Amino acid sequence: MHVTTHATLPTTLPTTLPTTTPTATPTTTDPSAAPVVLLDLDGTLSESAPGITGSVAAAYGSLGLPVPSAAALRSFVGPPLQDSLRAHGVPEDLVPAALAAYRAHYDAGALRETRAYPGVLDALRALRAAGCTLLVATSKPQVRADPVCAYLGIDALVDGVFGAPPDDVPSSKALVVAAALASVPGHGPTVMVGDRSHDVVGAHANGVRCLGVTWGYAEPGELAEADALVDDTDDLPRAALELLARTPA
Repeated sequence: MHVTTHATLPTTLPTTLPTTTPTATPTTTDPSAAPVVLLDLDGTLSESAPGITGSVAAAYGSLGLPVPSAAALRSFVGPPLQDSLRAHGVPEDLVPAALAAYRAHYDAGALRETRAYPGVLDALRALRAAGCTLLVATSKPQVRADPVCAYLGIDALVDGVFGAPPDDVPSSKALVVAAALASVPGHGPTVMVGDRSHDVVGAHANGVRCLGVTWGYAEPGELAEADALVDDTDDLPRAALELLARTPA
């Protein structure tokens, strides 16, 4: 039976991954040996920019701050929100208010502006058919990642959803990846699939190779450190399986 995992993240990245009892329930017959594909959400599985950028713009406006350019707003998609707010001119003492304004606008209807990229659900089905354990690992807070995955039908095709803590709690992609990996101790070869540099950094911090997808929100050259690239969702299963085949358990 599919179980969506509500992850509690550690506050520091362990030097070795924990080997506790898994909190996700993989659907493969032998989860200890199954290859694992970790999947970013925004910009990888879901086209979420309209809801996110609109909510960011509303947050700046509510605080009387200049709204960033369209290009700058797009850069908010993916990384931890509080980091992006600080990087784009929000004073530290206003970050909590900006987060609250963002949440209010996003929760009022941004979910309905989110779409799965064409071909993504079929790609997930193909990876499941190949015997992979699929885990969403996203910097989106858990309380928002779960509804998005349910709304798009992703939750029925993966073995767990691992999100970040609330926006006002420090986190990183590396911590989210570590939490996802801790749910499948003794797993087989693993790759991370993502569209931004923090996906690559978070994967590599955990000793995991990263497959960069070019249909997301990366700037030119941002995925230079990815271990492989894929340009189309139809080609995602092949590219992920090829990288898994080159990855030691």
